[in-house]
Amino acid sequence: MTTQPDKHQKHAALKRPALGDFGRNEIGILGAPCGLIRELAQQWCAVLGEQWKVSFVDADHHEEAQLWRGADLIYTDKISFGRIDFKQEHKPFRNRVLFNDQDLILINGNHFKAQKQIAIIHPAKSLEKKLEKLTDVQLILLADGVTEVPAFLNHLADVPVLKLEQQAEILQFLQTQLTAAIPPIHGLVLAGGKSIRMQTDKGSIAYHGQNQRIHTHHLLAEFCDEVSLSGAEEEGLPTIPDTFIGLGPFGGILSAMQKNPNAAWLTLACDLPYLTSATLQYLVGRRNPSKLATAFLDSDAQFPEPLITIWEPCAYPVMLQFLSQGYSCPRKVLINSDIELLHAPDVKEFRNVNRPEERDEALRFFKGEASA
Repeated sequence: MTTQPDKHQKHAALKRPALGDFGRNEIGILGAPCGLIRELAQQWCAVLGEQWKVSFVDADHHEEAQLWRGADLIYTDKISFGRIDFKQEHKPFRNRVLFNDQDLILINGNHFKAQKQIAIIHPAKSLEKKLEKLTDVQLILLADGVTEVPAFLNHLADVPVLKLEQQAEILQFLQTQLTAAIPPIHGLVLAGGKSIRMQTDKGSIAYHGQNQRIHTHHLLAEFCDEVSLSGAEEEGLPTIPDTFIGLGPFGGILSAMQKNPNAAWLTLACDLPYLTSATLQYLVGRRNPSKLATAFLDSDAQFPEPLITIWEPCAYPVMLQFLSQGYSCPRKVLINSDIELLHAPDVKEFRNVNRPEERDEALRFFKGEASA
């Protein structure tokens, strides 16, 4: 008896983000004339756009508008918005870059597929011959004059049904979808290694009765579904080894995002012994998942503090873009991105402990606090 050789794995088995052809959280609208779909999308964008980043994907087959002869791409500053026209055909890999930061992508499902669908029962557009497009129907809408769901959709008996005129209820449904799509928070302890200035491993110092790696892990565990260490190992604690080598904290953050690109990552440096759970609670409570990140201003109130930050999943491709342009500074990413920037309740908690004299001062402080 002979055994088959193991199938050769040509590529690394990377975990992929939950993306459709355009991005995260796609909802296709189909079953009605395109004009009505466009009108509905415009109404929903007007309301949902006050809180979320919402986009619309449509097709226009009219020949009046043409790209300049010989031009491959044209960018136009329209004052209140910008427009990009390009020649290349619709390709998912390009689309996902364009729609990377969108919370909800509404799609004309008559022309494009989407991860989820809203099916409209309309007398002018039967869905009977489009059942293959109904892969994950979340809501059924009855157009004016329609009183029931047709028999060919009996397999969708558990899907909620609303009338098209019930706009308040439809918007509440979309709000619920957006809230449910907020990524979970995972924690990352930026443990580093031996510090030249400290002349020892900063993560091994015990200010609170246990070393800083364990203490920081416990701080994050209050607010995160999972917590891992980066840059060092600690017995009994999960570790994410660096897959982006030689990039410091930037590489540690990217390595965590590579391991799970569908989670938001709350990063916390282990050399912040003064930091309290109250400050982390303040950060998590004011998280804006519609931004690339939620961060504090640093102790000088000048720049974002990248080592106490919630990075949303959309930050992963952006950080890779910065890396491809020769930048490996997480602060530079925050400065040049759309983020939620907070003033910390007490910036004194951001004091780094990098030198032996600062370590001794902190040890005396916490010893006095414990004996008080």
